[in-house]
Amino acid sequence: MGYLEEFHTQIQNRDFNKFFQLWEEYCTCDVVDVEELLQLLSMIKKSDLAKPFGEYVESALPTWEKIENPKDSYEVLKLLIDLETTNTPLLAEITHDILKKHHGNDPLFEERMRLIGLRKKDKFQGAIANYDLLAHMKKGKVVFHNAGWGTGEIMDVSLVREQVILEFEWVSGRKDLSFANAFKTLIPLPDDHFLARRFANPDELEKEAKDDPVAVVQLLLKDLGPKTAAEVKDELCELVIPEKDWNKWWQGARAKVKKDTMIESPEGIKEPFRLRKTALKHEDRWQNAIDNQTDTNDLLQTSYQFVRDFPNILKDQEVKKTLQAKITGLLTKSDLLPEQEVQAHLFLDSFLGLSEHGRMAQALIVQSDQPFELIQKVDITPFKKRALMVVRHSRADWSHIFLEMFAKTDQSTLREYLIKEICADEEAKTLLLNMLEDLLHYPEKNPELFVWYFQKVVKKADGIPYNDKEGQGRFLDGFLVLMHKLEGDPQQRELIRKMYNLISEKRYAVIRALIDGMSKEFVKEFLLLASKCQTFTEHDLKILASLATVVHPTLGAARQSKDTKNDQNTIWTTEEGYLQTQERIRQIGTTEVVENAREIEAARSLGDLRENSEYKFALEKRSRLQGELKRLSEQLNRARIITKDDIYLNQVSVGSIVELEDPEKNVVTYTILGPWDADADTNILSFQSKFAEAMLGRKVGEEFEFRNQNFTIRTIKNIFQD
Repeated sequence: MGYLEEFHTQIQNRDFNKFFQLWEEYCTCDVVDVEELLQLLSMIKKSDLAKPFGEYVESALPTWEKIENPKDSYEVLKLLIDLETTNTPLLAEITHDILKKHHGNDPLFEERMRLIGLRKKDKFQGAIANYDLLAHMKKGKVVFHNAGWGTGEIMDVSLVREQVILEFEWVSGRKDLSFANAFKTLIPLPDDHFLARRFANPDELEKEAKDDPVAVVQLLLKDLGPKTAAEVKDELCELVIPEKDWNKWWQGARAKVKKDTMIESPEGIKEPFRLRKTALKHEDRWQNAIDNQTDTNDLLQTSYQFVRDFPNILKDQEVKKTLQAKITGLLTKSDLLPEQEVQAHLFLDSFLGLSEHGRMAQALIVQSDQPFELIQKVDITPFKKRALMVVRHSRADWSHIFLEMFAKTDQSTLREYLIKEICADEEAKTLLLNMLEDLLHYPEKNPELFVWYFQKVVKKADGIPYNDKEGQGRFLDGFLVLMHKLEGDPQQRELIRKMYNLISEKRYAVIRALIDGMSKEFVKEFLLLASKCQTFTEHDLKILASLATVVHPTLGAARQSKDTKNDQNTIWTTEEGYLQTQERIRQIGTTEVVENAREIEAARSLGDLRENSEYKFALEKRSRLQGELKRLSEQLNRARIITKDDIYLNQVSVGSIVELEDPEKNVVTYTILGPWDADADTNILSFQSKFAEAMLGRKVGEEFEFRNQNFTIRTIKNIFQD
């Protein structure tokens, strides 16, 4: 365990005695690791041990004196003076001397020495940092406010009034700060700091980010520390890169960052990107990666990924030689699996030009008794495709293997290749037709494949079966049947979401295209199938019905207009619910937001924001409060208090009390109100809930289905009846 880890343990335990014993041992080291010492002092400064340690700062002076680099010496002493609490003459003299050495030519040196407490030398904690801030405080310079106001620009400075005027990104208007408050809350930012550039000239930073995204990400990581992909987005999206351009920009930037020698990319999305101290060559990264691999599959995957992402490493003959030795070494293993042997041969052929290994791989595939199982177990997709190409040209049973792979693979690129080859052969295409016919009758057998092929049919891909109008209609019916069947399966939620997005994106463009030119009977059947899908809201069904009316206007005349009072844009509520929401908005705006601002300011005072969990929690709370305030305010503007005149007596509507009978003849009563009044414990439903939407517009005696259960409406009353 290194010193930093041991110190961190004692700091976490808040055991000052053991901590100080370790500190005394640390101070006896002959060689000073400046970076480690700076991290340690920063760690102490943010901890509960800062105050007791402040009494023993002078014990660090012998270690400090060993530092030869003037810049490092200055930074270390700055942290020591931030921590000191004794204000001894020795510390005062050392602080005065180093400031004189660094700022002696400053025409305002004596005045600034007075302001930081070094004229009387009775109280000068933080004197070096405070002097740096004073020297930085000039019009146009940028600072960071550590109590929640964000980055700010200095507009004016007055030594007479001991006051600075600033504009900040998170608060409106100009703010006046006394020097005393500035010392506690402001951190000077150099002109090339990421935050300074983002605040002072975001347009220039945006241009640089688009021209050289890696440089901007490096700058961000250097100045703000390690960041996850989500945190990188928080710092750049909208503030630098417009939100509409973010996905495209980050996709390109992410690929370049991955190849950068200075940035360490994370393994998972929750892990951060880090800036390395020195560049790490791709050859060294590859060597480090394969040195730690003992598993054959991992070694093949790692080697493939590196030569795919960094093909130039093969120009290094030593790397090429090492790689060849590693892969050929796998072929000598007694426990090598057939699919691993095939991949090793294909690797040597594809990347190292050893064509004899390509012939060996081909022989293994052609002679295999179970070619499908062999290819299915090949992990590297390009090698799997190449193995399929061997099957296509070398085996008489290729069409059956291709169809089985088409049905079972989940890789879109492979499916594209497979269907292209299958459709190019009449005999294979007939087999595909039989498979698709079965899929149309039983789409739940292979939901992923059905949805994939549905998209091909919608786009009218050339040469594939069912790409005509009749085929599109059959697949649309099957699509809705599949959606209805999958809705009760929690494991299919992601697929249901994908299916819904396919239907609804671009203002239901898919539906517009598919039902255009269809018969009236087909469109009526389509609306019936859609009504059975609980995923579609009442609003969705209204849109689908209006699209159907465009195709066949008579459907609009035959179909009763839906209750406009159930419009999703209106928030129905009782008077009590309206008043409660008003009170909640008042409480957030006048009490909770103010308290949260104090929490942010208190958390800021704890130190380094990069590892300040209290600060992050306070910011998250601010985001939640702002989100809730915005949402409730918008809803209040759309709210309407329910009156007697708003409630239908002959059908279920907002304000109805509905008595339902389930298949077991149990009778349950539900009240339908707005989302603010909903209460599951007392059977009060929001009219926006799926269950309520299934009831709306129905009359006494009508049956309806919800989640594969049938219900009958027995009575309908309203909330104003006694």
